Amino acid sequence: MSSLGSLPEPLCRATMQAELTLSSSSFLPSSPFIRPSFITSNSKAQHPPFSLTLSAVSASASSSSSSSPPPPPSSTANKDVWRRTPQPRHRAPTFRRSEPPHLDHSVDMDELASSISQTRDERELFSLMSPYKGRQLSIRFMVSLLSRERDWQRSLALLDWINEEARYTPSVFAYNVTMRNALRARQWAVAHGLFEEMRQRGLAPDRYTYSTLITHFGKAGMFDSALSWLQRMEQDRVSGDLVLYSNLIELSRKLGDYSKAISIFSRLKNSGIMPDLVAYNTMVNVFGKAKLFREARLLLKEMREAGVMPDTVSYSTLLCIYVENQKFVEALSVFSEMNEVKCPLDLMTCNIMIDVYGQLDMAKEADRLFWSMRKMAIEPNVVSYNTLLRVYGEAELFGEAIHLFRLMQRKDIEQNVVTYNTMMKIYGKSLEHEKATNLVQEMQNIGIEPNAITYSTIIAIWGKAGKLDRAATLFQKLRSSGVEIDQVLYQTMIVAYERAGLVGHAKRLLHELKRPDNIPRETAIRILARAGRLEEATWVFRQAFDAGEVNNIAVFGCMIELLSRNRKYTNVIEVFDKMRVAGYFPDSDVIAIVLNAYGKLRDFEKADAVYMEMQEEGCVFSDEVHFQMLSLYGARKDFTMVESLFQRLDSDQNINKKELHFVVASIFERANRLNDASRIMNRLNERRIIG
Repeated sequence: MSSLGSLPEPLCRATMQAELTLSSSSFLPSSPFIRPSFITSNSKAQHPPFSLTLSAVSASASSSSSSSPPPPPSSTANKDVWRRTPQPRHRAPTFRRSEPPHLDHSVDMDELASSISQTRDERELFSLMSPYKGRQLSIRFMVSLLSRERDWQRSLALLDWINEEARYTPSVFAYNVTMRNALRARQWAVAHGLFEEMRQRGLAPDRYTYSTLITHFGKAGMFDSALSWLQRMEQDRVSGDLVLYSNLIELSRKLGDYSKAISIFSRLKNSGIMPDLVAYNTMVNVFGKAKLFREARLLLKEMREAGVMPDTVSYSTLLCIYVENQKFVEALSVFSEMNEVKCPLDLMTCNIMIDVYGQLDMAKEADRLFWSMRKMAIEPNVVSYNTLLRVYGEAELFGEAIHLFRLMQRKDIEQNVVTYNTMMKIYGKSLEHEKATNLVQEMQNIGIEPNAITYSTIIAIWGKAGKLDRAATLFQKLRSSGVEIDQVLYQTMIVAYERAGLVGHAKRLLHELKRPDNIPRETAIRILARAGRLEEATWVFRQAFDAGEVNNIAVFGCMIELLSRNRKYTNVIEVFDKMRVAGYFPDSDVIAIVLNAYGKLRDFEKADAVYMEMQEEGCVFSDEVHFQMLSLYGARKDFTMVESLFQRLDSDQNINKKELHFVVASIFERANRLNDASRIMNRLNERRIIG
């Protein structure tokens, strides 16, 4: 806006007493922007105690750093509101008065900033700034001054002085700085109010405005709110930058919402922004966590084509993904490629490959790599020793394992709970049960506390040795002592009972999980799902979801898999809908299960809608999802859509063409469209894909 005379009347200021519910939906408060009237923090000691005479400053000011806003009043009547009495304004003439010469160089900014930090209320601050009311200082000077003030309340007061007293032309930079301070103090409603005030004053929020909002909301765990700001930024046609998108991808990754991270990565590239090495490496991890292994591997190829050379982190991330999913041959292939391109090895890569060699029964290669690490100037750490220890144990090289364990002690190499847990398993495997038990006392004597895996290992060893009474006694003692019982420990005891033929005891433990008192409900759900206890798992899941206790995307995934395995397709859709309500993006495996459920229910329209929606959101599907959708089109005899999707997938270089042609040919064959089936197979033969 060009004229201050056209601005709206001064906004109502009051203390923050309106609660703004931070739900899974977007955080866009509808209540008016209400400001606190006094500065209460960072007051200097030399000032006498200041009595607040305005009822507006209430307990909410003292909790301004809290993450959740105060509760809402039941009506406007019980709000304590302070309104600044608007001063009568005369509309300015159509011409602007000439600006006075600026005194920037004659004013000590540090001294002025220090004086501002000592003010205790708005009146003192306005009085301090009154000599400059005629705009003797440039707006650039004022923004710099504002950026030095960290207290969010003083920032608001100084912004008020700039806009209302000195009547500078509103500055987006001044608002951005004030908004940043409010967000750092977790004043979400104030930040939103500043955003709306900017617009009321005719200012267009810029990239920094949105980046600040998105980053702070995301870091506070309000991810759906962060995405709402991203959506609003895109609607305003404000282009994001690499840092902004990278932050959102990283936040999605930390929350385990990998489909959302992939969607944001697609937005990044569609915006014409070139990902950097860090962004690519993060996405290698994301694709791997989403079990899109081919896409993760192809990303390294894409990096080279884009001129971003994969580094040690790129390869070690991919190696880690393959190992986590027990794809050891693929990991060995990546390691060979890494050596071919002469990418330097690091400690993590060596540790991963020692594990890979062990999993492939290549103990000699694992041993050789471990003892050659120092020649490569890589000092083995406790993880290196623990990994080789486990390799020796799996290869039944018990003598080497014991020698390495005692060598660590002789050379004062740090040992941890993993070291002792590994040695217990080795002693258990060599049927030296008492030595395994003695290690528990030994580790406690040197200050290493046993964890749930320690106790699981001991219970499993005792169970196999036929000492079920000792295992059961230890388990009950752990439950009564308040030790955290994880799903592995609980499952170990259930298996021990079942192996001993005590099925009733195992069922009793599973039944207790319907009302867990010493473990989280999420853990109980996963134990019950793994044990195949459909009714109990479903009952606990519904109770936990209604209580807002399901905050892990993996819990939704295990429930969907359990229900699908038991052909409860209506319940699969129910859990999927709850998953979407909670703001989670399904991964490729879940989408395949959900599409199958819709197909079994003959609800082809909804299956098509989910498939299209997830693609529009930027989700990357495995081949199985696309083939599932082709089969559903065939089941409803929509051969036009079969042909259309086939043509699109056939032009996608990432799709396995051989399997694609087989799937489409079988769809036509089942529909007795033999000519079409023959056409597809002939097309396959012509391309020489078979063979």
